[in-house]
Amino acid sequence: MRADEVTLAEILRANGYATGAFGKWHNGAHYPQHPNGQGFEEFIGFCAGHWNNYFNTHLERNGEPIQTRGFIIDVLTTYAIRWIENQNSLGKAWFCYVPYNTPHTPWQVPDQYWQKYKDLDITPEAACAYAMVENVDTNVGRLLECIDSIGQRENTIVILLSDNGANTFRYNAGMRGRKGSNHEGGSRVPLFIRYPGVTSPGTVVKPIAAHIDLLPTLVELTNVRSIPTKPLDGRSLVPLLKGETASWGKRTLFTRWRNRGAVRTDKWRAVNAQKKAGKFGRWALFDMETDPGETTDVAGKHPEIITKMQKQYQEWLTDIEREGFDPIPTEIGHAQSPRVSLSGHEAYLQPDKTKGISYVGRQGWANDYITNWTSEDAYPSWPVRIIKPGRYRVSIDYACGPESVGSVLQARLADKKTSLTIEQPYLAPTVPSPDRIPRKEVYEKIWKRIEMGTIEIDKTGDFELRLRGLSKNGKEFPEIKTVILEKIQ
Repeated sequence: MRADEVTLAEILRANGYATGAFGKWHNGAHYPQHPNGQGFEEFIGFCAGHWNNYFNTHLERNGEPIQTRGFIIDVLTTYAIRWIENQNSLGKAWFCYVPYNTPHTPWQVPDQYWQKYKDLDITPEAACAYAMVENVDTNVGRLLECIDSIGQRENTIVILLSDNGANTFRYNAGMRGRKGSNHEGGSRVPLFIRYPGVTSPGTVVKPIAAHIDLLPTLVELTNVRSIPTKPLDGRSLVPLLKGETASWGKRTLFTRWRNRGAVRTDKWRAVNAQKKAGKFGRWALFDMETDPGETTDVAGKHPEIITKMQKQYQEWLTDIEREGFDPIPTEIGHAQSPRVSLSGHEAYLQPDKTKGISYVGRQGWANDYITNWTSEDAYPSWPVRIIKPGRYRVSIDYACGPESVGSVLQARLADKKTSLTIEQPYLAPTVPSPDRIPRKEVYEKIWKRIEMGTIEIDKTGDFELRLRGLSKNGKEFPEIKTVILEKIQ
């Protein structure tokens, strides 16, 4: 998320609300993209696409690591409940955001849920997903019971939704596709809203809506003073929630995933499911009123509709590409974040297409690390933006065998550099992982932290932090999990 975007949390906080987030934040791991920089006073969770372990795991609280006990969803719910109860005791209005990270790999879930589903005639992945969903149901129930117990049921807006379609092929309401697809099954999700006295139980809103509508909807429902934002794409759903559909009008929504797009109206869905030679492939068109499962492509029967929707998509894409998709540099030097940890999976491995360095999985996969570093010409780099000059301590989290002892590493930033010779081997132990099904992602390890030295940065601006391997005795340089920059006061 770009730092100048305005979140719902920032708006509500500006209006006196206490703001808390408990769970997964996949919008930026560093300040000001971090939750504490985007309007949340309290954040407990993790800032990555997924987490390595769900039991007794380490999380962060406002930038500082904490050790937890229990299953992650139970733990996050407990923290959220305690926070809500505390805000209520203080007489404060509050906004509590609880983004659970399940159902998701790795496949870990408590026994009481797993035992119920593991012997059914379904895949093990589906069994674990359903077990995870029941655990989510239990914890949503805990949150609702908390609201009732503090006497705030009539005064609380409750919203429940998910972020994308199923992550395996399992029940998906007859919709085509799954997570990662631009078809209906990849992007259409349930949205439930409860606000006693405003919404009527059992009301079904049929016109299409999207996540972008939540900010204007909640600003109107809470009757707060808005603050300046970038132009909003969303619309307040309040008229639809009140059954006022006559003046709603027609609407077009867009999605994009891995350079493939889709356009949606109440009647039509146009999907580009192919990509050839860097250009969009053929678009398909489906009539969602008569064919909600997207079984029959009718683009040939309605060339004028598919042409119009393609044009709308290109105009939308041109608009969102104005600021570009270049890497957003990590900002260094904020007083609110004197220590910045640059994860290995955030690095760009240089030069492009080199065979002298890699990840365990694909580039950018959360919690991965740099390995197979055999070439002195290859190196990881991180785009950074120096906000405030000063003296910074540089450290790394690493692991290596005896053959890598004697390797010389150099960190370089803004023409300043510091070097380190690896003098001790360290074989990082793997953290035990109670997976129900073997995982694809990396396993969590316990890494060794070592200080490289200090650098004096005397200018601001955008730079590259490079970690170079200057020389080695054996075949490989050490594996690298993290590079840490800490401002020395």
